[in-house]
Amino acid sequence: MQNTKKAAVIGLGSMGWGAALSLLKAGFTVRGCDVRSEVLARLAENGGTPCTTPASAAEDADAVLIYVVNSKQTEDVLFGQNGALQTARPSTVFLLCTTMAPSATTAIAERLEASGMLVIDAPVSGGHIRALAGEITVMASGAPEAFDRASGVLDAISAKVFRLGDRPGAGSHVKMINQLLAGVHIAATAEAMTLAAKAGIDLKTLYEVIRVSAGSSWMFENRGEHIVSGDYTPRSAVNIFVKDLGIVTSEAGRAGAVTPLAAAALDLFMEASEAGLGLEDDAAVAKILARKSGASLPGVKD
Repeated sequence: MQNTKKAAVIGLGSMGWGAALSLLKAGFTVRGCDVRSEVLARLAENGGTPCTTPASAAEDADAVLIYVVNSKQTEDVLFGQNGALQTARPSTVFLLCTTMAPSATTAIAERLEASGMLVIDAPVSGGHIRALAGEITVMASGAPEAFDRASGVLDAISAKVFRLGDRPGAGSHVKMINQLLAGVHIAATAEAMTLAAKAGIDLKTLYEVIRVSAGSSWMFENRGEHIVSGDYTPRSAVNIFVKDLGIVTSEAGRAGAVTPLAAAALDLFMEASEAGLGLEDDAAVAKILARKSGASLPGVKD
């Protein structure tokens, strides 16, 4: 089976940028597309080929990785004006890395397959640092032929690929559950930190204690540090979890499942977004709780 060495990355945000650099390090020819000219300039500096349209990025590519924000943008970059499908060759492998509702992923995959393309439902997790190191986790599902053809790409960008089925949709289901836990854990971290601040506990000391205790989590270790340092530079923004927890509650409702913790966390993220914090790091939900509690957090003006 042929392994691809020509890849396109559409959407060069934190995760897509990490994938592009990892592919370049692995010896791939990489064409990248993004709406931000400064990001395209950085791609060129790092050896990639900047493209201003998805169609130009997908031209001559063996694999196309989609890292845009949501299902609407995914449809636009694939099927819209100057979309990737206009130039992609038959049997190109499309890796759908965007976090989307499973129903949306399935519908998009069916349109691609009807056009003669191969598809891997491939949402990712691990954060921007692991993405830069080529060590993300991929929750993947798709046809065996697609995995065979994209094995080199997956090896370059990930530390672990979970193969979850032969049809697109299974990967998005698992990613949705991951985002339920991630969103709730971020909200819980913000609540814990805010309560500690209100109680007069030194947050740096609290962080060092909890991160090695039973109450810790991956999100507490990661986002808790952001709150302690007062650094809300967006690695993953508040608005991302407005979208992702919205997917969780919507899909859960459709399936007849009850998700009260996800709903409470979604309310908090939505409140933060409406307060103008949508583009800040998702740990900024702590600012909302601090304001309501009358607590002071590092780096946050009262």
